[in-house]
Amino acid sequence: MKKNLHYLWALAVALGGLTLTSCSEDEPEQPDNNGVLEVGESRFIIAASAGDAVYLLTAESLDEGQITAYQDGLETESSSNWIFYGDRYLFSFQYNDGAQGTGFSYNLDANMGKVVEARQYTYNRTTTYGTWGENVITSSTNAGTNEQDSQGNYAYYLQFNYLNVNDATSSSGSHIAENFLGNGERVSFAGFVEANGWLYTSVVPMGMSHYGVNTYPDKVVDTKYITDHSGGSGSGQYTAGMIPTTQYPDSAFVAIYSGDSFDETPVIARTGKIGFASGRMRSQYYQTIWAADNGDLYVFSPGYGRTVQAESTVTDADGTVHELHRVQGVLPSGVVRIKAGQTSFDESYYVNLEEQGNGNPMFRCWHAGGDNFLLQMYSGGVEGMAGTSAPRNELAVFNGEQGKLTVVTGLPSADEISSFGIPTTANGYAYIPVVVKTEGVPPTIYRIDPATGEATPGLQIASISSVSALGTLAAF
Repeated sequence: MKKNLHYLWALAVALGGLTLTSCSEDEPEQPDNNGVLEVGESRFIIAASAGDAVYLLTAESLDEGQITAYQDGLETESSSNWIFYGDRYLFSFQYNDGAQGTGFSYNLDANMGKVVEARQYTYNRTTTYGTWGENVITSSTNAGTNEQDSQGNYAYYLQFNYLNVNDATSSSGSHIAENFLGNGERVSFAGFVEANGWLYTSVVPMGMSHYGVNTYPDKVVDTKYITDHSGGSGSGQYTAGMIPTTQYPDSAFVAIYSGDSFDETPVIARTGKIGFASGRMRSQYYQTIWAADNGDLYVFSPGYGRTVQAESTVTDADGTVHELHRVQGVLPSGVVRIKAGQTSFDESYYVNLEEQGNGNPMFRCWHAGGDNFLLQMYSGGVEGMAGTSAPRNELAVFNGEQGKLTVVTGLPSADEISSFGIPTTANGYAYIPVVVKTEGVPPTIYRIDPATGEATPGLQIASISSVSALGTLAAF
C-alpha cells in the first residue's frame, strides 16, 4: 500500500539494506539546469522503502548530504529483486513464492531529472536473474508438464524469461533440468555473467527428483539417500522416493553459453576445489560468479555442503521414526577462477577464504571494479551459517590477483547492523547501503576503498526504513 509522501515528510524532515548493480565508473555530473538533464547526464538511483511503500530516489552524490523520499522519490510497486541494465534501465521483480508476477522497468527522465516508470512485463517465477544481450533474463526450476517417467512423475524444467529492453517484448523458454550435468540430478542456475563474448552461469545440483531416480537409477550413488518419507518445508520440502539434497556438495559447475539462447548445449566446467557456487536464501539463488575487468571469471562458494547433516532421524506424527541419509560436504568457503577465453578452471588458482580475515565464510558477493570483489560474510562463523536468520553483518574486500581478503573497517558494529543493500561502484570506490537497528539513525551509504577496506559514511536518506539497491541511470 502506498504512503502519502507529505505525511512522510512531516514525520522526518530532517538515510536511510542481480549482482553488484551495473553502473557507471564515474561520478554523475553535477547539472546547473533546474533539474533538466542533458543526454548522457546521470544520477545515482536508490531503491528504498518506508513501511509498505517503495521509492526510487535520485541523488547527485553518495559521499555526503541527505535526501528524502518527499523531495527525491518516485513511489512505486514493491519489489524483492532489482537489476540495472547498464545505465539505461532499472528492472524490478517481486518474489511471488512460486507464482507468476509483473515486473517493471524504469528510466531517468531528462526533462524531470527523476526516475519514471517505462514498461511492465509479465514473467514466470524467478529465483535468479541477469542480463544477456538486449534482454534482462530470469530463471527458475519447476516441475514441468511435458515429459513423464513410467510411473507418471513429471520431469523438472529450467524455465526462462527474456525481457527485451528495446521493444518491450517478453518471451519464455525452457530446458529439461534433469541430468543436466550428466549425474542424474536436477539443477538450478545461480547468477549470469556476460564476459568474453560468452554467458556464464553457475549450475547448482539439487538432488534427484522422483523422475530422476526412476529414469537414471545408475546415477544413484547409494540407495540409502532415497527417502522413505516426506519432510522439509518450503523449497526444501521432499516426499518419499526422491533424493532431497545433492550427492555432489563438494563440486562447483559453471555452464558457458556461446550463443544467445538457452536452447544450445553449453560447455560445462567443473572443479572439486570448492562446493557449489551460490548464495542462498530460501528459494532465491544469489550470484557468486563475477568477471574482473580483464575478463577472468572468479567463482565463489560459501561452502554450504557442511551445513547438511549426514545422518539424522525424522519422527512422523504417528511416532514412526525414519532415518535420513545425506551426503555432507567438507570444503570451506573458497574462490577459484576461469581465465578469460578458457572453458575450464585454472588448476593453479585456489583461495581458502576462511584462512584469512576473521575466518568467516561468505554469503554473497559483487564485483567492485578491477579484480576487486565486495563480499558479504556470515558474521557468526561456520557454526552460525545455517538457517534463514543466520547473521550476515560483516563485509570484506577480496583482490583476485593477490588472493587477499581484507575485512572492511569503519562500519557500525556487526551486532548493530540490520541489513545491507546491493552496492554499486563509482570513481574506484564501492558504495553500499547500511541500515542499523538504532532507532532514529537513518540508513547511510558507506563508501569503501577496495585498496584498504576502509569504509566512510556518506549520504543519508531520511524518512526511509530500508535500502535495497544502488545504481546509476543516465538520461537518453
